[in-house]
Amino acid sequence: MEWEFTPDDVVKGDAAYTIADFRRDLEQELRMNVGMASETDFRHAYDVVYDLCYWLATGRLFDHFLPTLEDDPAAIRLAKSVREYMRDNVEMLGAVLQRMIMDRVEGGLPLEQAVAAVDAHHRSLVSGFEGAGARLS
Repeated sequence: MEWEFTPDDVVKGDAAYTIADFRRDLEQELRMNVGMASETDFRHAYDVVYDLCYWLATGRLFDHFLPTLEDDPAAIRLAKSVREYMRDNVEMLGAVLQRMIMDRVEGGLPLEQAVAAVDAHHRSLVSGFEGAGARLS
């Protein structure tokens, strides 16, 4: 994806870019670049790519992500094939999450509670993510 602002702009609060914006833009990017036989196949691919971005944006290792895909060879191939292309997306999603945490800290929450609140908000947006077992920490 391309933006007219940087991840630093998001972290500093100079650009208003939300997790919902990121998810929408990622979906549009994937629809343009990935041909899928069905909407079900697309949704599965989107979930894998988004989960990968989130996993990496929260500081986890790629090699630890693959086992979360269990015995889904297509998902594992997809994750391996898009990993390098997602670097900018991972950086931007990390900035969005950092801004969300900072907003809560600036609002008076202790850091640990702010992280937990962002994690809870994220989980409310994403169905099925619990399978990957990722949490902000």
